[in-house]
Amino acid sequence: MAESMKGLHRTHRCAEVTTANIGEEVTLMGWVQKNRNKGGIVFVDLRDRSGIMQLIFENGSIDEDGFEKAGKLRSEFVIAVTGKVEARSGAANENMATGAIEIRVNSLHVLSEAETPPFPIEEDCKTKDEIRLKYRYLDLRRPDIQSNIIMRSQVATLTRQFLAQEGFLEIETPMLMKSTPEGARDYLVPSRVHPGSFYALPQSPQIYKQLLMCSGYDRYFQLARCFRDEDLRADRQPEFTQIDMELSFVDVDDVIDVNERLLAFLFKEVLDVDVALPIQRMTWQEAMDRFGSDKPDLRFGMELHDVSDVVAGCGFGVFTGALDNGGSVRGLNAEGMGDMPRKKIDKLVDFAKDFGAKGLAYLVINEDGSYKSSFAKFMTDEQMAALVSAMDGKPGDLLLFAADKNKVVYDVLGNLRLEIARQKDLLDKNEFKFVWVTEFPVFEWSDEQNRFMAMHHPFTMPMDEDIELVESDPGKARAKAYDIVLNGTEIGGGSVRIHQDDVQEMMLKALGFTHEQAYEQFGFLLNAFKYGVPPHAGLAYGLDRLVMLMAKKDSIRDVIAFPKVKDASDLMSEAPQPVDPKQLEELGLEIEKTEE
Repeated sequence: MAESMKGLHRTHRCAEVTTANIGEEVTLMGWVQKNRNKGGIVFVDLRDRSGIMQLIFENGSIDEDGFEKAGKLRSEFVIAVTGKVEARSGAANENMATGAIEIRVNSLHVLSEAETPPFPIEEDCKTKDEIRLKYRYLDLRRPDIQSNIIMRSQVATLTRQFLAQEGFLEIETPMLMKSTPEGARDYLVPSRVHPGSFYALPQSPQIYKQLLMCSGYDRYFQLARCFRDEDLRADRQPEFTQIDMELSFVDVDDVIDVNERLLAFLFKEVLDVDVALPIQRMTWQEAMDRFGSDKPDLRFGMELHDVSDVVAGCGFGVFTGALDNGGSVRGLNAEGMGDMPRKKIDKLVDFAKDFGAKGLAYLVINEDGSYKSSFAKFMTDEQMAALVSAMDGKPGDLLLFAADKNKVVYDVLGNLRLEIARQKDLLDKNEFKFVWVTEFPVFEWSDEQNRFMAMHHPFTMPMDEDIELVESDPGKARAKAYDIVLNGTEIGGGSVRIHQDDVQEMMLKALGFTHEQAYEQFGFLLNAFKYGVPPHAGLAYGLDRLVMLMAKKDSIRDVIAFPKVKDASDLMSEAPQPVDPKQLEELGLEIEKTEE
């Protein structure tokens, strides 16, 4: 039978009691982790968010009624106990923060009874994700998940503290805003007061934070909730949190400086890890050429080699065909993996096809220096020797080649490099390798839409020397854009914004907007710029991704209290759900029935 608090007052959390408290009387409250009834003595492990404390119930220390109740305690009962802190009677448990002490209980109150949970509340639970997420309120009791959520809170608090000291103001921007079609799909919110009209939930506070710069606020930040109606991955959710900031009267180096110091502060305070400053920088082109990715993982080598010049004019049609088509031939040296069985190599070929490759050419350098290859018969001995030399090949190495348009080659080899690193166990989660990737292209070509799209967004400033290229050769224009990458994951990105009318107009024109369309979409921003706008720049981090890497987890679901699953549904609350027809009627909406 559950009891009320009856004036009880908790004095400590479980792991806040130490050997310094021996001899004191304390009151603890929490959940029963386990109960060991030894007849004349009952041992109970009590758990709260700080850790576990061993309780002892013994006839004589507690009345008969209390002792009987202690024997009946089950896993997840919520209890309050008062008792004296003692040194452990048995051997100390070095694996527990409280392993040298225990509480001899003189008073027990059962605050709430519990059914047997559907899975054990313990670290590294092997229960299926679907069950854990259905009972997320129980999953959140597990110590490893709790430490992730506590770390996330710590990161948020320290970020606020650091940015406030740097002169940033925390300002909230609207959740209900105008829909803008550039970027991912918006989540739409129908308006009851304006039938047939919709708000959009923000994909980011981009336009509002630029307006705040126009309004003279100088340095803004926000822990902003953002929403994108897109397909989910391990590090993507339909709603997520950004550490969002914007600064006035700055250029690239100023934004990078404050953010390097923020990252160094967070990693030192939370993990006691020293981030060496300044963080390495690499242009987008260098990152693509060396690693096949604009978010390079620098924890291991295995860089790409461009062998286009070496194989030009060889007899292998796959290589020469790609070069004739304006593409390239590049390779990876998987050092020491020449003994990989043919079946495994075929699996790598299939893996490459998932990223657009038509195939994958390979070459094994045998221990005696001879070759086993899928294309040796098309090439002369001299050409093969030159190719191996260009790849720094040694006996025992496996060389892999992709030949296609650059975009495909980068994508294939960039992903293959990571797959081989996973197979060779080269990805150490205890190592933190940061890199800034700079000078992104302003535009990327969309075959689907048959036009240039903004690689970041339409307000990104081209590099000063590339401004005229926006009109004359858009594909070559580089942006004052920068991403911060950690261990092969982009954790944040931003850019210097356009603040000159003529450059903004040129940019929107290159993206296919007419003057009228530009004002229809972004009129309030473009009009604001007519009244004196400072040069400004910003950056936003994915808080979830950052904490995921700091907590050494593989999925952002492990650092979000109530995440969604792959189809953007919530298994616990069963959202989304159909709503009452009356609600739809009020909004002037009707659901069209589709045939299954």
